[in-house]
Amino acid sequence: MVVPLTLFYVLRGAGASIYLALLAGTLASGITAVVIVATQHRLDGIAVFVMSTMLLSVGVSLLTGSARFLLAKEGWLTAVTGIWFLGSLGARRPLAYQFSRPLLEGRLGWPANWDATWDRAPRFRRMWQISTALWGLGTLLDSAARVIMAYTLPVDVVPALSTAMYAITSAVLIVVTNVYYRAAGAQNPTSALYRPNPAPLTRTGEIGGLGV
Repeated sequence: MVVPLTLFYVLRGAGASIYLALLAGTLASGITAVVIVATQHRLDGIAVFVMSTMLLSVGVSLLTGSARFLLAKEGWLTAVTGIWFLGSLGARRPLAYQFSRPLLEGRLGWPANWDATWDRAPRFRRMWQISTALWGLGTLLDSAARVIMAYTLPVDVVPALSTAMYAITSAVLIVVTNVYYRAAGAQNPTSALYRPNPAPLTRTGEIGGLGV
């Protein structure tokens, strides 16, 4: 976020056109994403998500010479992010799970083996599906606000406001989802969140084939 914003205002101060300044910032972001993925020598779900978004941003930027469209690009790409979150609900692991795991697994009261917990605890799975849906809906609302800003506000103001919105939207969603995680008992090892499915009833009065 910092590199394209700084580059935009430096170029504008040097007399560059709005379109050229916006395009330069987008290209810088795309190059940065490629370098990070290349130096990490791995391509996991998060890396694919970030790199795809950046490269899509570059592609969209080259489609038109409209400064307003280029400003609105951040809104359209944020909408893609929201759709990606919602679409991941049908994947093996939803996107909120993938983003949170490297930060929280085995830390701050969270379980040490999320894959095992995912397999045995239905409430744990449901929690990540709900938080992924929250991020998807939140980013879609954010995208709508960005598009409105791009077509109604002075062009030199939009990049700074757009960058500020990333921080604001992320902060709001992080607070909301973390309150939800705490209410669900995510940091309590004895919480019902981590209980496995009950053994299936086989016959009246029997559980798992044993009389009770």
